[in-house]
Amino acid sequence: MELDIYQVDSFTNEAFKGNPAGVCITQEGLSERLMLLIASEMAVSETAFLSLNDMRLRWFTPKVEVNLCGHCTLAVAHILKERGQLKAGDRVSFETISGQLTANINESTIELDFPSPSVEFNTERITVLLEYLGINEQEVVAYGNFGEKVFIEVDSESTLLKLQPNFDALKQIKGRGVLVTTASASEDLDFISRYFAPWVGVNEDPVTGSAHCALTVYWSNKLDKLKLRAYQASVRGGYVNTELLANGRTKLIGSAVTVIKGLIQVPSE
Repeated sequence: MELDIYQVDSFTNEAFKGNPAGVCITQEGLSERLMLLIASEMAVSETAFLSLNDMRLRWFTPKVEVNLCGHCTLAVAHILKERGQLKAGDRVSFETISGQLTANINESTIELDFPSPSVEFNTERITVLLEYLGINEQEVVAYGNFGEKVFIEVDSESTLLKLQPNFDALKQIKGRGVLVTTASASEDLDFISRYFAPWVGVNEDPVTGSAHCALTVYWSNKLDKLKLRAYQASVRGGYVNTELLANGRTKLIGSAVTVIKGLIQVPSE
């Protein structure tokens, strides 16, 4: 059986930057086993699977299904536009495990409407986690969590950029993901971040759309701004414009570039 397959670089205008996403669009949904096999074969942080008959969208790392993936959702909307199934001015809705998500299609960008998580700061610091991340206690400005993931603000860009986590050690302790952020030293940006998730097979994610929902909640309150400009400081790097909406949701705005398109041969189900 042959399926259409794509690889898209999200949250960038340049190929080989931003976050690479696998995209597989089929008329009918695939089995979970096959989706995991395809995601493993694609070997990027996440691969998105869209079934057109019910507009159900799912996201898989090479190891597990995830509840929300911003860069993959952006990539799917981008591919639908490239295939002529959407055009500028259209709005598309996806049915997901995190509820209905929408994307507005513009000429050069796509706007995603995502749920805003609650960021809690009554969390006890996990000293060993900080140690394995390479963060000193005195460098921590804020420590909390959003869902199963840890949220840390550090004191400077230099602290953030110098981090070299011990991923093998991190995998030996309980975890799901760690988001580290700080205010930007650039006048063109409000904040920067890095995201680590070795527990689900992604040591460092290039650009994490879902994490920017938590970042928007946090920095909007801290900076007293609704519209924010962000950069995820991975090796590939990527830019995300965000807005905290009046209904408590978050708008993520970005662009994408298709780098691979073709067919994947898979066993018939």
